[in-house]
Amino acid sequence: MGGPVKREQIARYRRQIMLGEVGQAGQQKLLDARVAVIGAGGLGSPALLYLAGAGVGHVLIIDDDVADLSNLHRQVIHTTDGVGRPKAESAREAMLALNPSVTVSVAVERLTWSNALSLLEGYDMILDGSDNFETRHIASWAAASLGVPHIWASILGFDAQLTVFHADHGPIYEDLFPTPPPAGSVPSCSQAGVLGPVVGVVGSSMAMEALKLITGVGRPLIGRLGYYSSMDGTWEYIPVVGNPAVVEMVRAKEVLAGSVSSETLDVPRVASVPSGVALVDVREPHEFAAYAIPGAVNVPLSTIRSGAVPDAVAAGGEVLVYCAAGVRSAQAVAILQEAGYGGMTSLDGGIEGWLDG
Repeated sequence: MGGPVKREQIARYRRQIMLGEVGQAGQQKLLDARVAVIGAGGLGSPALLYLAGAGVGHVLIIDDDVADLSNLHRQVIHTTDGVGRPKAESAREAMLALNPSVTVSVAVERLTWSNALSLLEGYDMILDGSDNFETRHIASWAAASLGVPHIWASILGFDAQLTVFHADHGPIYEDLFPTPPPAGSVPSCSQAGVLGPVVGVVGSSMAMEALKLITGVGRPLIGRLGYYSSMDGTWEYIPVVGNPAVVEMVRAKEVLAGSVSSETLDVPRVASVPSGVALVDVREPHEFAAYAIPGAVNVPLSTIRSGAVPDAVAAGGEVLVYCAAGVRSAQAVAILQEAGYGGMTSLDGGIEGWLDG
């Protein structure tokens, strides 16, 4: 623990120190705190800035991705000049520009089952802004193993969910989501779309939960799931009950770390769109209506799973199948191959890669 809050620190943080519930004692707790943040994307952007602004003494950013032009409308910690740079490093620069007195460490790597404990050990809590189910399960396992709170949120379209998991004190992630869904069955923000202010609201709320946990102010969202509807401007709160048996299963890694991914499917693939082939878009109709590769026909994966066969596939020609990023297209090709059809190739990177190419 540090000594009394210094004059220059009071000058910077005076507006929160003057809150009676915080005071100098609460500010000192913030200065001493160590918070690990998974993801410097939409949720991480506002959360990281507010953690730095509040004076959280040491923040670790874990992110293996690079900033992309399509990120910037919601990932406001990054700038146009930062496109192509590692998000963790770009976020660190923005945090230090806001508050040079905090310490920001970066891990430009993906959180995995093998590195999670070594990366996260010594941190007081984990703020999980990841965008995939495996990372969320890894974060949950690490938090339960280390005995620290796991602040979690998720965005889809105009809606969001937020809660605080804490093994032995309340529910954990697997009480809500025991196993990951099949790959491609739940759309990501890149597939379903998202408005920037939605992640701004919820990412800021994640930072608030962290500040509450650090200072002891207020009532953290342990045992309650906050559901935010941006279209209505409302929050609803749903009770969540934990099961001690689930905690022990998670600590023992008795959970599925993922389902069959597109990479494990043995299907033909290409990285670019060749000429002279029929194009089948297996995204949902609302995605197809937003933008598509010219000349493509929309046959959603959901209908292919129900037995639909695209006309071009049935005709036996050369067909390029694509989706948003290459997951659903690989699954569609595998399903149709299993049904006896050939001549299909999956577009790696999907339409998002085609747009960025």
